[in-house]
Amino acid sequence: MHSYLARQPVLNRNKETVGYELLFRDGPDNCFPEIGDEQATNRLLADNFFTHSAKKATGGKLAFINFPYCSLIQRTPLMFSKKSFIIEILETCEPTDELLEAIMELHQQGYLLALDDFVPSEAWNRFLPYVHFVKFDVQATPIAKAGFFIRRQRERVEHLKFLAEKVETHEEFEAAREAGFDFFQGYFFSRPEMIQRKTLTPCALTTLRLYQEISQDNVDYKKVETIIANDVSLSYKLLRHVNNMTSSLAKPITSFRQALVYLGEERLRRFISFVATAHATERKPRSLYGLSVQRAQFCERLSKKLSPAVSGSQAFLAGLFSLLDSLLDQPIEELITQLPLSEEVKDAVIHQQGQLGALLKLSQAYDQADWEQVTELCKTLSVAESVVAELYLESLQWSSFIEKASAE
Repeated sequence: MHSYLARQPVLNRNKETVGYELLFRDGPDNCFPEIGDEQATNRLLADNFFTHSAKKATGGKLAFINFPYCSLIQRTPLMFSKKSFIIEILETCEPTDELLEAIMELHQQGYLLALDDFVPSEAWNRFLPYVHFVKFDVQATPIAKAGFFIRRQRERVEHLKFLAEKVETHEEFEAAREAGFDFFQGYFFSRPEMIQRKTLTPCALTTLRLYQEISQDNVDYKKVETIIANDVSLSYKLLRHVNNMTSSLAKPITSFRQALVYLGEERLRRFISFVATAHATERKPRSLYGLSVQRAQFCERLSKKLSPAVSGSQAFLAGLFSLLDSLLDQPIEELITQLPLSEEVKDAVIHQQGQLGALLKLSQAYDQADWEQVTELCKTLSVAESVVAELYLESLQWSSFIEKASAE
């Protein structure tokens, strides 16, 4: 039995990742419509919170979990530590006396609660003192209207925090932040803030040069070392990460040449992919770095399951470079042409064509919990959905580990 789990980042006003909403699907064959909300929640909890897999998937950050009416009435969250997750009260719940009693008890026990897809109404006012987050779908509720509600409630319930869901553009993010929202959810962070023709900064150029080297079939360690040597901050950062990996060694690694020898080509590609990118684009949300390397890892792992198999390194690069325009705020066509990539990778990244393009589309569909498209793409690639689910979770855990290590 496999757990079909996707995650969507929750960012604060500084675009820092503070948690993830975990989204569940019960198995392959597009069967989510045949399973009730209660069973979906119970499966997610049983598969992920009785073990450590949820913590691995979120990197130890907050987890937002949907709870339908009956699960709340039955006090299901009390089976788990109050630090495990934030309880989302589904929008399908009716604001009954019975539900209010359950919410008051969970609040008294120290659990954090959120109203999901909230629409202001008299019936929900009595719940507000006992919840901690109010989530607005800004595609359904105008940001200006939500902002009016936020300003009024801050005078009445000081502890309330407000989260804007389905924020798809930077313009919406700025408007929601101006309206008073504290947290944000949506894929605005994975789209370029500004596409214009401008000169790349020195850090961005260093990153692009490093990408050029790791794009080669055989990495030229001497060239990589020369590039790194011209950037003291990047050299320090990479050495620190390598020494964190090798803390059991008798002697620490003190030069980048030693680090290269220890890492080898594949691990070197991964460290450069994440650390160099984060170094060059420090104002970008960390979720964007994590999504970039998670997508690369997912595509690489899945490429080995296809028939005929696709090159793992080509799939890794396609996944990594699929967000390069967002990372460097440059048109993807211009960036990709500056790299010595195969035509297959270029077609995948720019046009999402070919098998590599299908891998990218599948990764994106899974990120957004678009289960219908996931099913369709799995059929196109002739790969079992259970395999995809397992590899996706593994890639989440891997990217969370790398992201956590790079922040130390």
